[in-house]
Amino acid sequence: MYLLTGATGYVGGRLLRRLERDGLAVRCLCRNPEALGWRVAPGTEVVQGDLLQAASLGAAFSGVETAFYLVHSMRAGGEFERQEQKAAANFAAAAREAGVHRIIYLGGLAHGDDLSPHMRSRAETGHILRSSGIPVIEFQASIIIGSGSASFEMIRALVERLPVMITPRWVNTATQPIAIEDVVDYLAAAIRLPTEGNLTFEIGGRDVTSYCGIMSEFARQRRLRRWILRVPFLSLSLSSRWLTLITPVYASIGRFLIESVRHPTVVRNPDARELFDIRPMEITRAIERALSNEDRPSAESRWSDARARTEVLSFPLEPGRDLLVNEQVRRVPLLPDDAFVPIRRIGGRTGWYFGNLPWRIRGLIDLMTGGVGMRRGRPDPETPLPGSTLDFWRVELYEPGRRLRLFAEMRVPGRAWLEFRAEPDGAQTILRQVAQFEPRGLSGILYWYSLWPIHEVMFRGMLRRIVAVALQARRAGPGQGGKPRRSLRMKLWLLGLAFLPLAAFPDERPKINRRCQNPQVAPRIL
Repeated sequence: MYLLTGATGYVGGRLLRRLERDGLAVRCLCRNPEALGWRVAPGTEVVQGDLLQAASLGAAFSGVETAFYLVHSMRAGGEFERQEQKAAANFAAAAREAGVHRIIYLGGLAHGDDLSPHMRSRAETGHILRSSGIPVIEFQASIIIGSGSASFEMIRALVERLPVMITPRWVNTATQPIAIEDVVDYLAAAIRLPTEGNLTFEIGGRDVTSYCGIMSEFARQRRLRRWILRVPFLSLSLSSRWLTLITPVYASIGRFLIESVRHPTVVRNPDARELFDIRPMEITRAIERALSNEDRPSAESRWSDARARTEVLSFPLEPGRDLLVNEQVRRVPLLPDDAFVPIRRIGGRTGWYFGNLPWRIRGLIDLMTGGVGMRRGRPDPETPLPGSTLDFWRVELYEPGRRLRLFAEMRVPGRAWLEFRAEPDGAQTILRQVAQFEPRGLSGILYWYSLWPIHEVMFRGMLRRIVAVALQARRAGPGQGGKPRRSLRMKLWLLGLAFLPLAAFPDERPKINRRCQNPQVAPRIL
């Protein structure tokens, strides 16, 4: 039996499919099993557990021979390192108690003493796992290139959206990017590697280049001419916020990526190539494959599949009891399945039926204050799959034609849910829309009541428009329903209500950037 943690993440989702294709018995550890129910193949077990709660891990490790640890937080702030250490310690203790024979861990590749907090935490996680006494195989990977990865989506957005690109200092750092297919090959091959002790492998692709070189190669394959200019004022914080405006990556992830490339990520130890029959592909091939997968309706897995706050934070699945509630109810002369159609299509390109402009402004404010914003959209325009993203929400529960519950991943002083229910009532349906908020302290209470008038207008208007769309779809016939016409006056009025206080940006001293350097793949400076 093989235990997989992080199966809802980018690499974990790819590895899950690989292990299933190889016919292996796989068990996934997940806080919310519903988030994996639609992703796993028949025969794959999904066990509920929380790495921050040691008592919940026993059942997951029963009968396990090899355990994969693919959990890492991208949360900013000081507490994430303590959370990651606790999660790794609980994992190691549970594995030791269950008699696990091997742990396979994916970390990050970095050299030097002045590491970023995230790279330092990855190194500490490996140390904690090795202290369990169980043989640990650790892979330290450079930048991962693949459709849906945070690094690749950031590069793609920059090159495709900006004819003229500014280049801060971090784009010159030497790196050895590796294709996601090669990373999965290494992880899968480690199962069969004979070992009685700890092993650490540095893994990278065939070419040494830089972010500047990767962008140049991407532009070449897309047949785009791009001008790369040097600017003297992009600090770490400004760079991350600039990425937020241009790319789907939000500020905290952008800062994590930038912090991680301050140091060269080049393979120094060749042991991986000597012990594994794997020949990583060159950067040209890696980008070519990623682009071919990007043309599909949705990538096999995406960086945003994992929860935005952190992959390891303890998270109650159900709302608590002390909730502040805004409930809207409408009766519609339709059967539940017909009345629920606009609800299951909500968000993404469809929008929110009412006040879409204020929703977008709220998303932009969330982005600029370090949140996720609205750019993640939804991977499936027809079905809100549990665990998938839906703008700045995440689908927690979906019962076709009956119920949809979303959890807010935007920055709010508390926890928030938005739930839709369709309750049959003879030949009619009662649509119930419930917004729930669990405040955190006085700031949470003030937040809720100060926005009560806005919430009342927005939520009431949204349900009214949902009913109108459902009725319009019935009159127009299957698949012909559209959105009701919007009032420009109402849109402008809602725009005034949408603004929330912006967090102050840190005042950082500008830094001078060096000329864009190019170890092997030269960026085109025009």
